[in-house]
Amino acid sequence: MAAAAAAASDDAAAAGGRFDFDVIVVGAGIMGSCAAHAAASRGARALLLERFDLLHHLGSSHGASRTIRDAYAKAHYPPMVRLARRLWADAEAESGYRVLTPAPQLTVGPPGDASLLAAVGNSGARRVDEDDLAGRWGGAFRGVPDGWVAAVSELGGGVLNATKSVAMFQALAVKGGAVVKPGRERELAAEAGFPTFSSHGDPHVYGTPSLELPGLIKINYDGGPPCDPDGRDWAGGGGDAASRVARWIEEFMPDHVEAAGGPVVRQPCMYSMTPDKDFVIDFLGGEFGDDVVVGAGFSGHGFKMGPAVGRILAEMAMDGEARTAAEAGVELRHFRISRFEGNAMGN
Repeated sequence: MAAAAAAASDDAAAAGGRFDFDVIVVGAGIMGSCAAHAAASRGARALLLERFDLLHHLGSSHGASRTIRDAYAKAHYPPMVRLARRLWADAEAESGYRVLTPAPQLTVGPPGDASLLAAVGNSGARRVDEDDLAGRWGGAFRGVPDGWVAAVSELGGGVLNATKSVAMFQALAVKGGAVVKPGRERELAAEAGFPTFSSHGDPHVYGTPSLELPGLIKINYDGGPPCDPDGRDWAGGGGDAASRVARWIEEFMPDHVEAAGGPVVRQPCMYSMTPDKDFVIDFLGGEFGDDVVVGAGFSGHGFKMGPAVGRILAEMAMDGEARTAAEAGVELRHFRISRFEGNAMGN
């Protein structure tokens, strides 16, 4: 929801301690974030309000993918899709990264389906026969029933990364001068003073306050079975991690966090481990000398240090040394590849 806010004079605002905005947008999902960006890009003083935390999972704007397609039965939608495509491209150009991956759009259905025929007509899709369809995309749709209509719009589809899209428009809105204010969840939230924590017993767990799922707390089991990055078991790859975490919760946080029914969300995360759990930040050496720099093996605890590691890697690659690390007292000798020579366990 967007509403125009009557702005008082600057003197009156200062005297009353008020903040005045030209546009107030309520709801920071994709629609609200785009509205705030559009208003800010026109020079308006925009305020974007969100009940929960930004990029939360409680609405309709989160996740890895959404479809964009121009095959609509109702003729008033394709012009809006075409406008949206242009504005997606403009936002991508402004932000410098891509959230929309173009793809063909395939529309199929029985020949007497009026909605299908209208969608094909409105999109300008080209009808394809059974042989043509069977030869596309590795034959993935060769099971379409005989006699059905199949039409392809070569540039009519695409995939949008939903969460990245929302983040992109929020960032662009702020860049344009908008103010973004998320809500504050109580008790388990960092804003309320709830701590990050770690427990070094058995099991070793660590946790973060409520953030991406308001009202819920994230507790992680620091461990798991070996896995093949190219053949992970996404459903049960964590072994008995959930039950071990549940037992820890029942012992350490009784009557505060409910664990009897199992986790609300279970998400495995892959660790790229070194034997000593220390990073690898070093020149590759050998025939490559100092021309190749390696950053790897962050062992499940590297994300927080991303800006520092990124700066160090860039300086090593460009300058042959990491001055920032030295100035900050970071001793890179702990991260050398050679530490495994003669000692497979490293440090």
